[in-house]
Amino acid sequence: MMKKLCYNMFTRKKKGSTILTKRSPIKIFFAVQNALFLRELNMRFSSGKLGIFWTFFEPFFQIMIFIIIKMGMFGVSTNGFDFAVFLTLNFIVYNMFKNIVIKSSNAFSANKALFMYKQVKPINTVLARTMLELFITSIIIIIFLIIGFYFGYDIAVGDLVMVTLGFIFLLIFSFSFALLLAILNVFTESVGRMIGFLMTGLMFTSAVFYTVDMLPHSIQQILLYNPLLHFIEMIHGYYFVSLNDNYVSYIYITIWTLSLLYLSLWLYQKLEKRIISL
Repeated sequence: MMKKLCYNMFTRKKKGSTILTKRSPIKIFFAVQNALFLRELNMRFSSGKLGIFWTFFEPFFQIMIFIIIKMGMFGVSTNGFDFAVFLTLNFIVYNMFKNIVIKSSNAFSANKALFMYKQVKPINTVLARTMLELFITSIIIIIFLIIGFYFGYDIAVGDLVMVTLGFIFLLIFSFSFALLLAILNVFTESVGRMIGFLMTGLMFTSAVFYTVDMLPHSIQQILLYNPLLHFIEMIHGYYFVSLNDNYVSYIYITIWTLSLLYLSLWLYQKLEKRIISL
């Protein structure tokens, strides 16, 4: 696929003959991203029905477990919102972030053979995996909306514009963090081993199955240092009319996002040749 792509980037056919022509950089970029996206999509689902099943079943499994725990420990009180929808939304948000970071951490090593083509840059592989996770997340959202509508859950969105902006902002943050870890993982293998532990810790400290105002003040002050918590609190705060975004610091998450984006791109620019050569 990649050989054909690289050939087509610089050739076109006219009346049965082949004429060499140079495409613009932006056309080359989109052609590379499209090929890498299709390659990642094929690899993700090439493991058969079990791989496809687990990709879409994992959120259902997580939600079911935590609903059972919540009902067993705290009863069926709803706090003014549908808890099943609340968990569904939060796990969709968290899983998008987690999968982008985890899947991208080894993107450079997994696609090293492709770097022999000068059109394919290491950063393209991280971007392709980010777009794939966004694509999968979109399908999961549609599935949950269909299920919620069929079973009569309250899936109405309080402020669709702000929820969408929250997802876009988180997508940029996730890509920046993933690119940084992918770079560090090339030179320090222990980084890749620590990512799983980091994701587990973030799941319990990022307001995935609670809201910040449910916690004691002393714990709130500690957890609010976690930027992911602000993103999730923002998204479910605008999704549910009964919730709010009082604990979200937009300046804080903007600083985190722009700083990570700048740092990761700066490191990548400095280390790109070493990443390719290793």
